[in-house]
Amino acid sequence: MNWKFWEKKAKTEGERKPKSALREWWDAVLFAVVAATLIRWLIMEAYTIPTPSMENSMLVGDFLFVSKFHYGTRTPRTPLQIPLTHQKIWFTNIPSYLDWVQLPTYRLPGFTHVKRNDVVVFNVPGIAENNYPSTNQATWIDYPVDLKTNYIKRCVAVSGDILEIKDRQLIINGEAEVNPPQMQLSYLVTAKDEINERNLEALDLDPDDYDFMGRPEAGKAVYQMFLTQEKVDKLKALPYVISVSEDYRTHEGPDTRIFPGGKYERWNGDNYGPLVIPKEGMKIPINDSTLYTYGKVIEKYDHNKEVKIEGGKLFIEGKEVTEYTFNQNYYFMMGDNRHNSLDSRYWGFVPEDHIVGKGFFIWLSIDKHGSFLNKIRWSRFFK
Repeated sequence: MNWKFWEKKAKTEGERKPKSALREWWDAVLFAVVAATLIRWLIMEAYTIPTPSMENSMLVGDFLFVSKFHYGTRTPRTPLQIPLTHQKIWFTNIPSYLDWVQLPTYRLPGFTHVKRNDVVVFNVPGIAENNYPSTNQATWIDYPVDLKTNYIKRCVAVSGDILEIKDRQLIINGEAEVNPPQMQLSYLVTAKDEINERNLEALDLDPDDYDFMGRPEAGKAVYQMFLTQEKVDKLKALPYVISVSEDYRTHEGPDTRIFPGGKYERWNGDNYGPLVIPKEGMKIPINDSTLYTYGKVIEKYDHNKEVKIEGGKLFIEGKEVTEYTFNQNYYFMMGDNRHNSLDSRYWGFVPEDHIVGKGFFIWLSIDKHGSFLNKIRWSRFFK
């Protein structure tokens, strides 16, 4: 019997073999994945701007960090997911998650809340928006809340606000809001001839900002352009521009795409509301009108079980409800490029549990239309 077994142990530890290169590589990768996952969940996450709906405040090709700690990070709802992925595994159409387990969503404490004019990243609620541009509903996927498609918009109304748009002017609680300084609207520009590409570049207009509509008659070329007021003034002063006028199509007649739907046929993107944004604890009577506006919210997003709407009546867990109290806050989001933005005017309210974080700063910006030497927008770094 070895009575000095501790000496053998000490010798074994001293003679322990160093890790192989493969093992060291694996440990480093594992640590990096865990650290990146925690940072991405708790503190900050990187996003890219893919569409021009927020121009000129946010440009296509902007890479930005979104703060999770401002509003408080959400606890994971879908735990069975490959780390550092969203809906699909990189470069494939294979789902990156399993929805077998769905946990309740909680929000850790933040040091602020969503306010008007905040630039917010959120999971868009509607199933159609999550499967855009596919129109084949048979192939649509109803993603879990935390895996729905990320949108970035400006919060123009918070819970409890009364929102209205009159002749393109946003009005909140009866008072006109100050418009974003770089807000863009749609205009019809008539020129004497097709505008040279160099002249368009000199006006800081890229192909996302305009669409050539044709020649209605000799000596006239018509464009639809999404412009700030500064660019409108510059265009009006050019000798080859005949006229710059508001795009009448955005406010002439009803828009069948508008939320909450065809019952309010007079509404369009420029003349909208009034509409009350739901607030936690807010009570509404149940009737045909309130169900038309808020029925989808009550049924799909307000954490109710067994909701049924039938004959102008609301039933929750088999019992008729004549007065309803909302369980969470909601927000109304719009793009700064007001006539080139698919936003709350078209698909409705954003539930509080769909809020991801607050736009923090741009760390890189790449102009897809820029030449080789002008691909990077250096002036936008850390904006």
